[in-house]
Amino acid sequence: MGPGEVEESRCARAGGRLPGDPVPDPGLGDETAPAPPSRRPSPRSLARALPALLIALGVLYGLLTPSEFTAVPFFTAAPLIAAPLSSLRTTLLTGGAAVAAMYAVRAHSGEHPAVGIVTDVVTVVSVALLAVAINRVVRLGDRRLASAREIAEAAQRAVLPEPAERIGGFEIAACYEAARQDAFIGGDLYAVQDSPHGVRLIVGDVRGKGMGAVAAVAVVIGAFREAAEQEATLEAVALRLERALTREGTRRAGIDAFEGFTTAVLAELPHGDGLVRIVNRGHPPPLLLHSDGTLRTLSAPEPALPLGMSDLGMWPDQALEERFPGGATLLVHTDGLSEARDAHGRFYDPERRLAGRVFSGPAALVARLAEEVRGHSGGGMTDDMALLAVRHP
Repeated sequence: MGPGEVEESRCARAGGRLPGDPVPDPGLGDETAPAPPSRRPSPRSLARALPALLIALGVLYGLLTPSEFTAVPFFTAAPLIAAPLSSLRTTLLTGGAAVAAMYAVRAHSGEHPAVGIVTDVVTVVSVALLAVAINRVVRLGDRRLASAREIAEAAQRAVLPEPAERIGGFEIAACYEAARQDAFIGGDLYAVQDSPHGVRLIVGDVRGKGMGAVAAVAVVIGAFREAAEQEATLEAVALRLERALTREGTRRAGIDAFEGFTTAVLAELPHGDGLVRIVNRGHPPPLLLHSDGTLRTLSAPEPALPLGMSDLGMWPDQALEERFPGGATLLVHTDGLSEARDAHGRFYDPERRLAGRVFSGPAALVARLAEEVRGHSGGGMTDDMALLAVRHP
């Protein structure tokens, strides 16, 4: 992935179908046909053509003006512009072309070398060498950035792996959008785990940013995967996560050493029951999208404190149980979705935006939501966003 692809969404694969699955009718759903590729030249390609244009303008300027006027600014600007945008070879060729054109123009004027040719040529040669040095510095920075991005991608795959497209008979899709440019992972998290008690999942948001938040994400996901296999109830899974965060917070004394709390939604989809059970710990409520476009908000019956705040009080969790019919999609998200603002400060309202809409699958849903939120916020998201969609086929 190159430096120009920073804004690409880290969403799940757009397929989501297995061999033998029915292909959605292209006339239904909310998806639109991909736009044909634009043939308009990109700003980067235009910028790369600028050095040649400057050399041509310098030649014209030198030939059409009196000898006391100099075209040196055109010839020095050409290699300087090529340096950060082009390869070392192109930068060298641009510098050589600028020097040759400078000499040809000054020689054509018939001026004696002692008067000005030597000075102008030396000036262009010096700037061309400076451009080569700039090119090497920029290329070195690009390599270091590419290495850092590879490390970040590896960390994301290790801490926040992309879930499979099918788990326990349910169709799954996930999307992670980091608010910070060049960041791949932050304080939002998701995980899906098949277990003897059904498919269990978590979507959460750790307080804070940076490596402390990433460490908390690793603790929560590790504890969830273990508890999802071992605990008989979803409430017991939440209690295990509570203990894990409390234990880690004690080990890393100080609020700056470890994030203080994590809002989370835990859900359980029993095999073949057509039900969904939800425990909400201070997190935005999930949305249930039916196959006919009807939307329901699955709000918790009683508000609960986020995970990691047991020192303020503890009481038993109450799981909300709802029907999860065939064709319905459960969407769990972090507040990066509902708190995304436009230029006028208006929030993105997922309930209003999704009501009445039908999508061909979970992958289409999360991809469209990510696209709409980026458009709504003008690409300037202030918080990370995690989306997890599960469809009962």
